[in-house]
Amino acid sequence: MNMHTQPTVQIDGVTYNATPGQRPLTVDGCDTIVKLFAQRCETLGTRTAHREKDFGIWKSYSWRDYWDHAKWIGLGLKALGLQRGEVVSILSEDCREWLYADMGIQGVGGIASGVYTTDSASQLAYLINDSDSRFLFVENDEQLDKYLEIQDQVPGLTKVIILDREGLHDLRHDKCVFVDELYDTGRAYEAENHGVFEAEIAKSRPEDTALLIYTSGTTGMPKGAMICNENVLGTIESGARGLAVYKDDEQLCFLPLCHILERNVSVYFPLAARSTVNFAESPETVFDNMQEVSPSTFFAVPRVWEKIYSRVLVLAQEATPIGRWAFAQAVKAGGKRADYVMQGKPVPGGVAANFAFWDFAVLRNLRRMLGMDKMRRGGTGAAPISPELLKWYWSIGVPLVEGYGMTENTGLSTINTLDINKPGTVGKAIEGVQIRIAPDGEIQTFGANNFQGYWRNNEKTAETFTDDGWLRTGDVGRLDDDGFLTITGRIKDIIITAGGKNITPAEIESRLKFSHYISDAVVIGDQRKYLTCLIMIDQENVEKFAQDHKIPFSDFASLCAAQEVVDLIRKEVDAVNGEFARVEQIKDFRLINVLLTAEDEELTATMKLKRGFVEKKHKALIDEMY
Repeated sequence: MNMHTQPTVQIDGVTYNATPGQRPLTVDGCDTIVKLFAQRCETLGTRTAHREKDFGIWKSYSWRDYWDHAKWIGLGLKALGLQRGEVVSILSEDCREWLYADMGIQGVGGIASGVYTTDSASQLAYLINDSDSRFLFVENDEQLDKYLEIQDQVPGLTKVIILDREGLHDLRHDKCVFVDELYDTGRAYEAENHGVFEAEIAKSRPEDTALLIYTSGTTGMPKGAMICNENVLGTIESGARGLAVYKDDEQLCFLPLCHILERNVSVYFPLAARSTVNFAESPETVFDNMQEVSPSTFFAVPRVWEKIYSRVLVLAQEATPIGRWAFAQAVKAGGKRADYVMQGKPVPGGVAANFAFWDFAVLRNLRRMLGMDKMRRGGTGAAPISPELLKWYWSIGVPLVEGYGMTENTGLSTINTLDINKPGTVGKAIEGVQIRIAPDGEIQTFGANNFQGYWRNNEKTAETFTDDGWLRTGDVGRLDDDGFLTITGRIKDIIITAGGKNITPAEIESRLKFSHYISDAVVIGDQRKYLTCLIMIDQENVEKFAQDHKIPFSDFASLCAAQEVVDLIRKEVDAVNGEFARVEQIKDFRLINVLLTAEDEELTATMKLKRGFVEKKHKALIDEMY
């Protein structure tokens, strides 16, 4: 069969390959991201692509706006000297200009690379120099200050483009321009070179590197993962089956766009599906924005789902006695139904009728209050989530499924779906991706979404692929007889005790983190007689516990020092110990009594504890336990 006449399938009016992952990968006949972008903007024109708040009012921006601004950015950069294959960095919170820059850069053959707004000036210098970025977009004066601090260390940077003028009207710097000035440069370039943006898009190829995404670096410096057009289209194709998005969907963008997960769910999936993306004002306002938008699908890390749950429990406790009773009855009725629905089993008539009553009386109002009344599917990933929490969401009528992916396989390799779901696992391999478990327990993946390799780092790239071309994920796991994957830890984190016992700390840490009072945990024990643990408490929930039990505290450190809080955490640790063999039980623990943010060395930008840094920084606490 001719490769170019392979069978196709239509999903909500979009044409995909009938067999995901089969080359050439195309979506509506397009084999690169920017070709699809050009087609969508031309077809959809005045339809709303994005919404963003301006002085408290939601404003709509069309696909035509998307096209024009991306084109002006792309041509402006080209006029300033950007060459095909060169990198442009974006340092900004989520906003529509982020997407305009992403498409504009790729449109003229550049490579878009996002930088976390929590990164320090020195981290920014490292990323600019490592990627050899020619241009840098910054959101505002706060992010510009980081560049000004390291400007002498980044001589390869041609220009810095500023998105927000606020507080910078008097700025005079030969390397800095504002985005509206770049738009003007792009317009002028187009006037003299008509049709050049379209011509550059036509040059794009499936194998061209489109994105450079720096891994969060739990060990060592971040590495730039090169992701090509084909990788993204492979994920779009597979996502259309397991994480379907439809043209009338409303979505809420709030996780950092430099992360591959948010780039997929807020840029590339909506591009294929023709849906509308709403930008949260900030990570702090996401719950308010959710109530206003009522998204059709919503993907978040477990911490966000835990926060929503904690909020509801607090509200329930503040209700009248009859309100609390009604809420408990409703969740109980929902839980009985969830036992069937989560496993794809038919719901008995009596259970369904009981749920229908409580759904009408209580739960649908709760969903409306949370902004989840139109939610077809919630998604979670990036860290383990408690099975009890998953069930709670299904109980209140919000189907929540867990998936797994990493930057190196373009963010998606397995997913539970609404129909095929096994709680406690991260689902089955998505269509177009194969999964196997190596003899040492490592999870390995194979598919069109496996990345090209690390930027200018052939040695690390070679280490990341097996001889037969499979991606080594570095994660340890197991596949059950039905093909569902369970992740048990990271290979590099395996602890070998003084007694020679191999222990995977991630399983113990995950169980600890299922507690509402524990936000993170690091199990210690390599070359030692027994296991101990450093624990970060969940500030919000532990403060609420302290207030309810009239425990005095003045700050976070004094909260951690309160004997009642230590006893509370000991109870949680003891409960987890009961699930593990004696050699895997935690004999002692200490609370980290400082609040950590992504600016701290101990945390990655995706808020994961860096084991090595934590062990080094809190050595005194660890030594106390031995």
